[in-house]
Amino acid sequence: MRIGSHRAPGLVLLALFTCGCPASAQEPAGNASAIVPSSLPSLADAQQKYRQGKLDWAAQEYAMLVTGADAMAAYVGLARVELKENRPADAYAAVSKAIALAPRAPDVQVALGEVYYRQGKIPEAESQFVNVINSGAENARAYLGLARVSNAASLYRRGKLMIDKAHRLDPSDPDIDRYWIDTLPLADRIKAIQEYLAQDSPEDQEGRAALERQLGLLLSMPPSSAHACRMTSPVSSTEINLRQLLIDSSHLRGYGLEVKINGVSARLMLDTGAGGILIDRKIAEKAGIPEIAQRAVRGIGDQGPVAGYVGTAASVRIGDLAFADCNIRVAERNSVAGEEGLIGGDVFAHFLVDIDAPDGKFRLSELLPRPDEPSAEPTLDSGANPAVSFHDRYIAPEMRNYSRVFRFGHMLLIPTKLNDSAYKLFLIDTGSLTNAVSPDAAREVTKVSGDSETEVKGLNGSVKNVFRGNDLTLTFGNLRQRNLDIIAFDTKSMSDSAGVEVSGILGFTLLRMLDMKIDYRDGLVAFGFDPSRWGGF
Repeated sequence: MRIGSHRAPGLVLLALFTCGCPASAQEPAGNASAIVPSSLPSLADAQQKYRQGKLDWAAQEYAMLVTGADAMAAYVGLARVELKENRPADAYAAVSKAIALAPRAPDVQVALGEVYYRQGKIPEAESQFVNVINSGAENARAYLGLARVSNAASLYRRGKLMIDKAHRLDPSDPDIDRYWIDTLPLADRIKAIQEYLAQDSPEDQEGRAALERQLGLLLSMPPSSAHACRMTSPVSSTEINLRQLLIDSSHLRGYGLEVKINGVSARLMLDTGAGGILIDRKIAEKAGIPEIAQRAVRGIGDQGPVAGYVGTAASVRIGDLAFADCNIRVAERNSVAGEEGLIGGDVFAHFLVDIDAPDGKFRLSELLPRPDEPSAEPTLDSGANPAVSFHDRYIAPEMRNYSRVFRFGHMLLIPTKLNDSAYKLFLIDTGSLTNAVSPDAAREVTKVSGDSETEVKGLNGSVKNVFRGNDLTLTFGNLRQRNLDIIAFDTKSMSDSAGVEVSGILGFTLLRMLDMKIDYRDGLVAFGFDPSRWGGF
């Protein structure tokens, strides 16, 4: 992920207006033409609006109920609206009022867990959900919450058990239904999405459009995982040189890999903060990548997404490894952040990835098989694999010293302590030039000032508001680094994408000093550091 940010949207102000007109209220703009009767809405009415994706309308109805007998449930509903609108601070304020009314109520405890999860407090969230489940309460959203926590911690078998239980308890909850659909085999997933989109009361337009894009991509997939980015070479490991990518004649900006797509060579930036393989229009045209489905390219920056599409490459070669029928994303521009493209670390999720930056080497080898499980043939995880399997994290004896990280899609988030504060989640990002921190996280432990001289750019343009944090020590894994002057910018776009608070970035200027080994399958990372080569942190 190229370093940068996205401005937070303005807050939606909720208010009741009085006038000399009949006792009714107009629905907020952008929603269907429903009319509120003169009497107070019911809790069921407000919940229905939430489930239909009419969030402004749901918030108004919940707000009407906070002074009555349903006040606790109304505050829980308001908290969920704020979470859906990506306003975690307002969600916490709402759930705090519910706690004041009924601190032991299962719905309140679950809502607090959902807020903790969005704040990046994963262990605290897990405790809330587990406590409700262990109490014997058949609370569907407690199981949904534990499914999310489990998957973030690479406990996929537990996650599948939890989301199946949630769906049995409340299949009509769209949050549960959407999460459950993504765990289904390809044919069942396609059918479930089609049925979901055919409902008379669709969700919000943005969510519906995302589902339609997902459906188009799924329909293009081969019916068997044996044909999805399968390995065609006789070897299952490789070592290649990392290619230097320069800012100018004497300054590195990152490392790249030489990749052949349909026989066309491309130097792609190795970016652990990005997902999949993304190439520019020129490389796509040379390689003859046909369009399967349109998909905008979203990243850091204030200028909005870039037009793009998903296509399929007949062949992809990286070092000694060759693969067939792999998904490729294409950006409709002549470069991608100044390069021919990016290759995300998650592409190699079926391998043990070794990014040995000090020696300029990139190595892929087979992952250790889980106990009582045969070795699986490695593939590239290009987004084209329709198979689903559910296994919990396995930590082999040889990997007991690896650090556990949370995985959200292509993002690897590692608990990182800022000075002596509580741990926050930082993105491991070889595509970001430097370390960075969110201004809010930095202000908790150090001074923050404006910086009008530094330009931060990403896939979606420049960031308008850049700051500097003063004297910040980052502790992560087995390492500790002091930053006397660190870039700070709003990380909201990353946080909204992951669904949890991303408080900062561990960038290339730090990671280039490390031999970093990554096991995406099990959410494990090892950092090797030789102080004799760098003089310590």
